[in-house]
Amino acid sequence: MTSREIETPHGPARAELHCAEEGTAGLLLGHGAGGGIDAPDLVAVTRAAKAAGVHVALVEQPYRVAGRRAPAPAKQLDAAWLAVAEELAATWFDGVPIVFGGRSSGARVACRTAASGQAAAVLCLAFPVHPPGKPEKTRQPELDAVEVPALVVQGERDPFGKPEPSAHHEVVFLAGDHSLKADLEGVSRAAADWLGRVLRPHAS
Repeated sequence: MTSREIETPHGPARAELHCAEEGTAGLLLGHGAGGGIDAPDLVAVTRAAKAAGVHVALVEQPYRVAGRRAPAPAKQLDAAWLAVAEELAATWFDGVPIVFGGRSSGARVACRTAASGQAAAVLCLAFPVHPPGKPEKTRQPELDAVEVPALVVQGERDPFGKPEPSAHHEVVFLAGDHSLKADLEGVSRAAADWLGRVLRPHAS
């Protein structure tokens, strides 16, 4: 595991790299609004991706690196994420397809930046479709705007709602809530299976 700070327009972010033995792709994973890169589902996906031959970079947003708990505004999150993605594409992940991903708020960032960051695919863990109890404030359009293959792994009892599948993204429902801790084995299995399928066309 290697860690390094990367300058962004909103202060330094931090990327923690977990290398696969023979990596054929890179996966960037962002954390939730109030949590860090040590979230159990992020750890499970990191392990599964490495086993599937995918390098993983766990990305800490600048507000977390600076020790703040309250998340930055969406535009700042997106700009910082794209700065990290650009740096990693030129260094650690040079020459391989890159998948954007994350849990909760990090999944939203991955969706919003997929096109401009030229992501090959998007992996969403616990996508927050709406604030709890406020289904009218839907974020489904962020997910629907993704035009590359996407996977959403969602808890069946997630108070943040259930995303709708579409032509570009599939949804896997697992037992549990927003944390996805109830079935980490299922999270790993879903991510590994999907990564294998979506990255196959990119394999040389």
